[in-house]
Amino acid sequence: MGEVLDTYLTLAQAGESLHKVKGSKHFGYAFNVNNEEEIKERLDEIRKLHHAARHHCYAWKLGLDDNHYRANDDGEPSNSAGKPIYGAILSAEITNVLIVVVRYFGGTKLGVGGLIDAYRTAAKMAIEATEIEERLIYGEVDFTFAYERMGDVMKLLKDLDLPVIDPIYEMSCRLKTSIRLRSLEAFLEQLEEIESVDVLQPEKDPEGRWIY
Repeated sequence: MGEVLDTYLTLAQAGESLHKVKGSKHFGYAFNVNNEEEIKERLDEIRKLHHAARHHCYAWKLGLDDNHYRANDDGEPSNSAGKPIYGAILSAEITNVLIVVVRYFGGTKLGVGGLIDAYRTAAKMAIEATEIEERLIYGEVDFTFAYERMGDVMKLLKDLDLPVIDPIYEMSCRLKTSIRLRSLEAFLEQLEEIESVDVLQPEKDPEGRWIY
């Protein structure tokens, strides 16, 4: 099995920008997001903040899968806004990010080429207004074990400096922990070596491989 990719680049905090061209104003907003619900909340916030604007164009990307993204032109000519914004995300090599660019028309038409440049620039400036940081991906392990195996389980967690999450200490104990993804499979193998341990999450596929 090859090395597991468990790091990614994202925004350390939110960033804002203002790009002016031929009287038009393009307000850029860059956010770190972790799911589509957060994306919806951020979009609602920007739409309320700029309720007088006609165009709230955006793009977002989640996770390490290059297929999990969206780009929206919000009434601008096709591919003149959302796609350039998404291009700025790809150029910065970041993920778990939403960028919204709000446009106020200044009276002079920019043309499709001008719009593409304006939206891309505003998005790039919003990213540059904050910092990019590397983050680690963790996997959660949920398991049960007999009370008699408490010492073995706790020693393993202590040796690996892993957290104890939501513990239930009864005759049949249960707890969760979190571990860096690249170390997850080795930890699961160690855990299964302890008698009476039953891993609930992650699960195994029919061929006995961990699904995470």
